[in-house]
Amino acid sequence: MTEPAVPPGALLVRDFVNTREPQTGGEELTTPEALRDWFAARGLADPDAPVDDRDLADALAVREGLRQALLVHAGHDADPQALADLDRRLAAVPLRLSLADGSARLRPTRPRVLDLAVAAVADAVLAAAEDGSWPRLKVCARDTCRWAFYDGSRNQARRWCSMAGCGNYVKMQRVAAARRRRAAG
Repeated sequence: MTEPAVPPGALLVRDFVNTREPQTGGEELTTPEALRDWFAARGLADPDAPVDDRDLADALAVREGLRQALLVHAGHDADPQALADLDRRLAAVPLRLSLADGSARLRPTRPRVLDLAVAAVADAVLAAAEDGSWPRLKVCARDTCRWAFYDGSRNQARRWCSMAGCGNYVKMQRVAAARRRRAAG
């Protein structure tokens, strides 16, 4: 069975959240330049635009706030501070509605890399909400993983990024815990 195609807005959000791999500690956005390059590779920022450490810190806070929002989609409690920080950082970016290319898009009012990036991500969230893919964006239920994935299942009940990896691990842990309880009691 093939996975359904991930809509473009959902794909951008998922890929942005997955610039950090919590399970391995991997981080793509280690410098301001890496942040700019990540967005430039997707046509969302000028490859020569100036960026600084504050831009990087703000972008990482937006990313982790989005991870918390996707955690809610997976049926878990989110860190309210991370969500509040996300809202605060989103509010700091001045956005406007643009109809210039024939479609309604959110655009920043100033050309900073962070503003362009946040506008693109906010626009992607709105597009995902509009096409119904927003609630299908989730993070893995395995506490150590939290990898973002698109739940393309018919009933939207996927809990793990991979059944063969994290899903199998969690189920094996549950079986082992049940065996220990039976042996102890």
